[in-house]
Amino acid sequence: MSGEGPLIFLVAGEPSGDQLGAGLMAALKAQSDTPLRFAGVGGPRMEAEGLSSLFPMSDLAVMGLVEVLPHLFRILRRMAETEAAARRLRPDILITIDSPAFSLRVAKRLKGAGFPLLHYVAPSVWAWKPWRARKIAGFLDHLLALLPFEPPYFEQYGLSTTVVGHPAVEGAVSAEEGQGFRSKHGFSQDVPLLAVLPGSRQSEVGRLCEIFEETLALLKQDLPELRAVVPTVPNVANFVKQACASWPVETLLLETPDQKQAAFAAADAALAASGTVAVELAAARVPTVVAYRVSPLSAAVARRLLKVRYASIPNLVLDREIQPEFLQENCTATKLAAALSKLLMDGSRRERQSAELERVVQALSGAGEGRPSQQAARTVLKVLSERQA
Repeated sequence: MSGEGPLIFLVAGEPSGDQLGAGLMAALKAQSDTPLRFAGVGGPRMEAEGLSSLFPMSDLAVMGLVEVLPHLFRILRRMAETEAAARRLRPDILITIDSPAFSLRVAKRLKGAGFPLLHYVAPSVWAWKPWRARKIAGFLDHLLALLPFEPPYFEQYGLSTTVVGHPAVEGAVSAEEGQGFRSKHGFSQDVPLLAVLPGSRQSEVGRLCEIFEETLALLKQDLPELRAVVPTVPNVANFVKQACASWPVETLLLETPDQKQAAFAAADAALAASGTVAVELAAARVPTVVAYRVSPLSAAVARRLLKVRYASIPNLVLDREIQPEFLQENCTATKLAAALSKLLMDGSRRERQSAELERVVQALSGAGEGRPSQQAARTVLKVLSERQA
């Protein structure tokens, strides 16, 4: 950790956080007048931007109330290691990124440690446990929110909150790049192409891949020329590769994220696990059907706690179902295939959803100037300058 310049300690716990962190790091380096140093926990994208992770980020990528239990002792050990490293290094600022079950516990332990605590991605207090906003405001110094309706939940308790927009809206590429992707991989321009995204965690992939396989088999009955493209992330690439090896349609697996946006631009529609990727697909204006399943016990607990009508962020932003959702017992091959058939076989239906997604993108572009990652970096540098003043 030699060198000059402010030290920024970042903590990301899953692939979407790694993507956010990498974009933030790149924007910070571009905007800062002085060299910056980085430490903390992150994945391959953040490491490519100059972070040497304390341990593999995949150690933290566990989803679900029940699913986390077998990994609890490892996660607690990693939490202690992260806290100890931050205390030892005494950074100029600590930025935790999403993954609130892990990162906010680290931040809470570090309250009063002598450096500002900033969290990137407001916890979904509007969805469940709204009282968390008061607790979070008790130890954080600043919050970066992705969604336009989030600040009041935290500002009422005195926590400074800045809407920076959702970085997923930065990544969309042109239709021409989509055509180039089809040509590169041997898909004719008129063959129906479905982007299939079963998740970024093994628990998600394990629950969805079999259902997605059955869905593709049903779709093939009406669309015999159907092809699938499966963008995945490194931490589950081998698992996804095994799962989709038996799929009934010709399937292209993308094991690294570099071609994902081009694949979205090439796709006619998408079948996706609920999560950040639903926003990425919205940003690419890809008509999408959202699916999700967790364990029955996790679902039962969630039903008692959740206070929102939708799981998909694009649906929440416009407060209506833009992306059809099929969750838990409704997440069946029959229902998914029926919804996807309507999109794949009806161009006007696809155009209507794409037009609605354009409105989502406008709402998720932040309240300031520039791309969301630039807005986030500007806020971080402001907090840093206020501390050094």
